[in-house]
Amino acid sequence: MNLYLELASLLGSEIIFRDQITREANSQDKWFASHLPDVVVVPTCTEQVSRLLRFANQQQVPVTARGAGYGYVGGCVPVKGGIALALTRMNRIKEIHSADGVAVVEPGVITGDLQREVSKCRLFYPPDPASLKNSSIGGNIATNAGGPRCLKYGVTRHYVLGLEVVLADGTIVRLGGRTHKNKTGFDLLGLFVGSEGMLGVVTEATLRLLPLPPARASISSSFSSIEDAAAAVRKIFSEGYLPSALEIADRFTLDAARRHLSGRIVPSGEAHLLIDLDGHEAPVRLSVETLSAVLKSAGALILETAFGEEACEKLWDLRRGFSESLKATGLKKLNEDVAVPRGKLVGLMQFAGSLGERYGFPVACFGHAGDGNIHVNVMVAEPDKKEVGEKMEQALDELFRYVIASGGAITGEHGIGLAKKRWWPRAVSPESIALHQNIKRALDPAGILNPGKFL
Repeated sequence: MNLYLELASLLGSEIIFRDQITREANSQDKWFASHLPDVVVVPTCTEQVSRLLRFANQQQVPVTARGAGYGYVGGCVPVKGGIALALTRMNRIKEIHSADGVAVVEPGVITGDLQREVSKCRLFYPPDPASLKNSSIGGNIATNAGGPRCLKYGVTRHYVLGLEVVLADGTIVRLGGRTHKNKTGFDLLGLFVGSEGMLGVVTEATLRLLPLPPARASISSSFSSIEDAAAAVRKIFSEGYLPSALEIADRFTLDAARRHLSGRIVPSGEAHLLIDLDGHEAPVRLSVETLSAVLKSAGALILETAFGEEACEKLWDLRRGFSESLKATGLKKLNEDVAVPRGKLVGLMQFAGSLGERYGFPVACFGHAGDGNIHVNVMVAEPDKKEVGEKMEQALDELFRYVIASGGAITGEHGIGLAKKRWWPRAVSPESIALHQNIKRALDPAGILNPGKFL
């Protein structure tokens, strides 16, 4: 079978590509693994996706759906070749409905673009992955993406009201709708959100929107130790506050930012907290005043506050620059988005520090202090050397064993993909694995959707 000719005849040659450049562009995400697909299909409508999957299911051709390719675990790498199904051209915002509080979008819509468009209607789409300026709604749905604001507002799953999904055999199903409450049957929406493209292909999403908060403020504070910063987090909650975001960073991360973010102010200290508040202006300003006092009593060395979108974003430039600052060290950054119960935050960061000392790798920790989802970055020089690679894997084994023993999760928002595939059997019970496999077989008996990943 000549796959290109078959697909060109079925769908039209204008959406089928086999040139090297396009295949390479669709062979990887932001992780280091890659594999060339045999062809790339870039559909423009649901019917094309349906016809493609019907054909692929009959011929048992692997299909790996992908959004913008900004994942961190190799989730959209077409490891079995076949067809890379790139949904980038399905990028229309079909509707923004203020009265219903919904947006209807195609999967290729960029998250930041949607946020900008709904804000013009004084509406708010809260999920805010770090890659929001580049990542797509479809990719966010596939991984159940989070972000700093999920502390107060929840993750992508909490904003998906309805889905149009094409199943492996080409069947088009519509799930949910545009009501904000719906308990009609099983939670099939929840089944597909976070399924990493292994159960079906999302071709349309109806998303819940909130009223846009009229005021925003940020507080940047530094501390002499990570323990003091974590104690401040506990104090914030004990005082009854629920910020929209509450981020923490350790000394290695701050030092890397001091070297890389020239011309920007990185506060002194060994640890950093960044807090976001939103709501109506008067309560927000009062909260900034009282929270500043709470932080000072918890040992904050430096406090800086900002009001309004532009001023707050200047403080957030530091947080958004952490990842690039770590990459600028010249070391390979292994970003593990582990999550532990919130009360075990200090223990995780202390363990990460001891891990670095035992293995000789710097370990940088930053992330979502409010929900225990910390990005533990093992920083490795010369990872391609055999002995270094072996030590690196041993260090990661220790990290994941610790997280699992702590009642935590090996991934909080990035997904399993390829990067965490070998830890999947340790992270969940045999019964849970069997249940996952039964669901996969029921929806994709031929196993064509995103094969080679954790199922």
